[in-house]
Amino acid sequence: MADIKKTGSQSVIDYMSRDYDSLLASMKSRIPEKLSEWTEYDSEADFGNVLLQLFAHMGDILSYYQDRIANESFLGTATTRRSIIHHLRLIGYRLKTPVPASTKLTLSVPSDYHGVVTIRQGHAFATKSRPDSPSVRFEYTAEHDLLIDFASVTATGGRKYAEKIMPVEEGRRVKDEIIGTSDGTPNQRFDLARSGIILRPLSQGISTDIVVTTKTGTLIESWTLQESLAYSREGRNDFSVEIDDLGRATVIFGDGAFGRIPAQGAEIKATYRVGGGVKGNVLKNSIQSIVDAPALAVVGARVINPEAATGGADAEDILHAVMHAPDVFRSLKRAVTAADYVALARDFNGVAKVKARSENWNEVTLIVSPQGGGRVSDVLRANLLAYFEDKRQVTTRVVVEDATYVEVYISADIKIEPYYDEETVKENVRKAAASLLAFKTVDFGSTVYLSKFYDVIEDVDGIVYVTITEFGRDAANPGRVEQDGVISIADDEIPVIPSQSLYTAGINVTVLRDV
Repeated sequence: MADIKKTGSQSVIDYMSRDYDSLLASMKSRIPEKLSEWTEYDSEADFGNVLLQLFAHMGDILSYYQDRIANESFLGTATTRRSIIHHLRLIGYRLKTPVPASTKLTLSVPSDYHGVVTIRQGHAFATKSRPDSPSVRFEYTAEHDLLIDFASVTATGGRKYAEKIMPVEEGRRVKDEIIGTSDGTPNQRFDLARSGIILRPLSQGISTDIVVTTKTGTLIESWTLQESLAYSREGRNDFSVEIDDLGRATVIFGDGAFGRIPAQGAEIKATYRVGGGVKGNVLKNSIQSIVDAPALAVVGARVINPEAATGGADAEDILHAVMHAPDVFRSLKRAVTAADYVALARDFNGVAKVKARSENWNEVTLIVSPQGGGRVSDVLRANLLAYFEDKRQVTTRVVVEDATYVEVYISADIKIEPYYDEETVKENVRKAAASLLAFKTVDFGSTVYLSKFYDVIEDVDGIVYVTITEFGRDAANPGRVEQDGVISIADDEIPVIPSQSLYTAGINVTVLRDV
């Protein structure tokens, strides 16, 4: 409640309390002093009381807006994605768009086929749809055609196999979308029709994620993506892309001084990719459908992914951006120290965890775990190395290695209440134990403690008591509990539960029964 304070002979309202009740009480407290003849102001039937309530209501709303404006004015207190995007632009940081997962496909054809198969950009493959999840589309994204000569491939089991030869990325290519016509004015903006664009950090100032062209009569011109048109110059065919809080992308052209203005009447087209996200981190042997590759369907080809797709991630959340952006800003986008390499690598789409080490004066090794875990795909490795080309010192060589995943094996004997369903309790125990080693929870060198598993399992509904009979990192030595209840993890290792499923042999649960 607001208080009426005396400053000398003047009554002053304490404005620190500005909600409806406080404002209404403050106004009523002034009535005896200002309008002593008004004695019925507490009556619900009094019209003046209605006016006081309306004033208090409007004051409460205005106070809310004042607080929101104050909070949204600073990066540390802003809560809306739109405000944080604008703050981060001031330090040259862009929220990361969704990241596509990638993998390599094995292509097979009948044993009597001896021709050459051509894989072109945009050829699409997918997982099989299920009632609980739609199919996930993957495309061959390289600009050059991939030629596979099966005349020199030996048949095995009635088919010829080209093992892990076709790199694919999750998502869909939108080709030659007409986004507008230039009117010749400065700073023209054109919205892309599809949201969820995939836009990775520029590698050496080059991006193939979006290609913009203009056509004036028979003249077709290509335009170059820049992080900001502040880096452009007069007469240069540059453009930039802004992405709003809903994932909608806008192509922006220059004003003549910073970037050229497209000629009046020019038709503007954009080719880009949409998709990305954790949904692309599919298990191995799940990509089996040929969606859009007529040449493959004609020859009876089949595809499969021998390895899981990795690296897919959703759009960067604002909490991560607020925590991470200052490190990138301090590095000035130049990699000198190990901290610089870590900060910049984390800024690259598809990298979830990274550790840097330097054993030689001119070599830096980045130990990388992609989004979703697993090994670093060839696509991510190549893109990450290209990304560091204009950021590293000239004499420094960058090497990217896979993180080492330490599999932790746990067995537990549990006693449950008689009125609880046995399978449900076992499932909840597995989930609780696996949550301690969830990919988002652990990091390089995270020590694993036996006591924490006791804590989370004992908190499961229906558990009377639990005894952990196996706790170790050696599957070949079952039934062993690590000394002191601690599993030490090296600096370049990440602890995980075996397999990508929660229901795994890595967590064995046995229900003890009464004798």
